[in-house]
Amino acid sequence: MTAISTAIDSGVADTTPDLRVAFFSDSLPERNGTGAYYHDLLAHLAPRVGAVEVIQPSPRRGWTDLSLPLPGDPTQRLVLPDPFRIRRTMTRLRPHVVVGVTPGPFGLLGLWMARRHGCAYISAYHTNFEALADLYWSNMKGRLITDALGTINRFICRRSATVLVNNDSLVDTVRSLGTDRVDVMGTPLDRSFLTMPPTAPPEEITRICFAGRLAAEKNIESVIDAAAQWPGLRFVIAGDGPLRTMVEAAAARQENLEYRGWLDREDLCALIDESSLLVLPSHVETFGSIALEAMVRGRLVLVSANAGIHDWPLIADNLFELNPDETLAEVIGQLQSIPPGALRVIGERSREGALQFHRETMDQWVSVLSAHTTHSA
Repeated sequence: MTAISTAIDSGVADTTPDLRVAFFSDSLPERNGTGAYYHDLLAHLAPRVGAVEVIQPSPRRGWTDLSLPLPGDPTQRLVLPDPFRIRRTMTRLRPHVVVGVTPGPFGLLGLWMARRHGCAYISAYHTNFEALADLYWSNMKGRLITDALGTINRFICRRSATVLVNNDSLVDTVRSLGTDRVDVMGTPLDRSFLTMPPTAPPEEITRICFAGRLAAEKNIESVIDAAAQWPGLRFVIAGDGPLRTMVEAAAARQENLEYRGWLDREDLCALIDESSLLVLPSHVETFGSIALEAMVRGRLVLVSANAGIHDWPLIADNLFELNPDETLAEVIGQLQSIPPGALRVIGERSREGALQFHRETMDQWVSVLSAHTTHSA
């Protein structure tokens, strides 16, 4: 995999009991892909390092006056951090490494805290904001927003020991922002997806699900259209976001389409297990964590060709691909012709590949964090 460090390739220590790490994130835990990524990561990382903590907005506090809606998605907000609470956390944790997850107030504060405490600083680049701007905003507004985000990301990347990305296509992007080093990182899995016994892989495609943010980049319309064209199949959409009203209206008029709202991870796992096929027809998809979660449950997965998950050979061979010149409904029709035995084998291989991918991802994280440890904290 391009740009993976030699520390990862050498398969260094599985655990680092003296290592202390602080993550700074503007995302609520499990609210979006970034929030879910680090929620899952910390659960597996905690037993392998001395201490780890994520500093982020707290869902228990609700939205305060010190918060602003995200442009294009008022269901998510930027929250201003409490510097006094964070200062106490940093003093108690005394981290060797700080990881800035987002380019918002928390991520920027993480950079400042790392410098103040003499820690190594690593940043993560999870979202291609330029691609999203074309979907959400007019040309002028989009240019202003992407210019502002580009300035912030450039400031962060130039001060990072390494920048973490989820796929090869982002390497050139972050290098253009001024970083000297990039590490392409895998994606971990939630414990419930690993520990709950999976149901048998599908013998035929009868139930299709989509789960994720109900937003423009996810191409929700194609799922609704596919349900209309395949009345004999059952479709379920789960999630929340600015397009929720559109999904609710479609579910009300189409008998074979159900909307289940936002699901916690255990309920999401149950939805995947009762489905034959998960679809992710996104216009923009940095990785596609829900696809990996479906694979580890032995489900069939259809993902748009632009998704970063296709960059990982260990799992890509067991994915079905939705190309730009195809509709979701057309590809679902093509999959109907695959014999039951072949579908079962693909589901079994998908689970094996996803499990191995998760193990390698966790080894990779320990290696990268260890390589950038500073002992002055």
